[in-house]
Amino acid sequence: MIHFLKSLISNSPNKLITYAEYMGAVLYDPEHGYYMKDKQKIGPAGDFITTSNVSDIFGRAIARWIAEFYKKNNITPFFCEVGAGNGRFAKAFLEEWDEKVKTPLTYMIVESSPYHRKLQNELLKPRFSPIQVETIEEVQNFEGVIFSNELFDALPIHVIEKENGLIYEVMVGIKGDKLFEEKVILSNEDIQRFLKENEIELREKQRMEIPLEMGNMLTKISSALLKGLVVTVDYGYSLEEWMEPSRIRGSLRGYYRHQMVDNVLEYPGEMDITSHIHFDSFLKSGEQLQLKNGMKFRQDEFLLNTGILKELKDHYDPNPFSEISKRNRAIRSLIMPSGMSSFFHVLIQQKKLEIKSHDLFE
Repeated sequence: MIHFLKSLISNSPNKLITYAEYMGAVLYDPEHGYYMKDKQKIGPAGDFITTSNVSDIFGRAIARWIAEFYKKNNITPFFCEVGAGNGRFAKAFLEEWDEKVKTPLTYMIVESSPYHRKLQNELLKPRFSPIQVETIEEVQNFEGVIFSNELFDALPIHVIEKENGLIYEVMVGIKGDKLFEEKVILSNEDIQRFLKENEIELREKQRMEIPLEMGNMLTKISSALLKGLVVTVDYGYSLEEWMEPSRIRGSLRGYYRHQMVDNVLEYPGEMDITSHIHFDSFLKSGEQLQLKNGMKFRQDEFLLNTGILKELKDHYDPNPFSEISKRNRAIRSLIMPSGMSSFFHVLIQQKKLEIKSHDLFE
């Protein structure tokens, strides 16, 4: 990987690349990228864990909620998951649908990683046969729900910092085999436009990630969707939260063998890299792309609204080691204020629909 980065950086202007270019290389390069490699990334043997991989509760809850949405709004059951990883969410969703809903469903997966497509096939087939495509551009005139879970936090971002009253873009260079940062006066007009449109004024010494690719992905999703919902599960901050003193150094982090790494220039191609998304900008960009009436729920509150407590009440077993008891503990872990769900939000946008927040749930 380091030789690939040397070539990339040495052939770039001023022998520097943006953080977006760095992340694009170490995460998504077809040969060297972390997400593209034949390597386990999710779960105990990987580098990080997601809600879908704690248990099947999350995927099943979403399936039940989506089934009601289709029924209420007379929409044909089409569901598209963007970035399905190892397929655990899809498996839970499809099992719930097959066992409880039973009506015909078309399930589509957008997945760029050959390794993850292979894992999905191994997990889902022959019982389920989702349609797999490599890019969101292959999805056209889609009516239904486009869903993602921890997609946007892993997209490449630019990094800026304010110093002595000036805004710099933080670039990446290399000397020998050592990667380093170097600041250059901000000249990227797209970043300048993002700051202006979102009314962002950095404080002195403040560093922030700028998610230009977030806007690009939203544009592609809106182009793919003719009518329906965009449901996005991820972690992030409002502008007010971004400006809190505790966030002065931004949110860019790496995860390597379940350990958080502050310096994302370490372990290139071997480590997950993530940053919190800009919620306010996400919803504002959606409005400009015909994704209207954006709503934001904390994930634990969203799950309570979907009726997940009914699952807890309807299943009780005094044996703490039984499958039912394990399932109940998983449900509690998703709805406790101190649990994993408290860090995530569910963003719901709609296109050519007029659904109010109180109509989203029974």
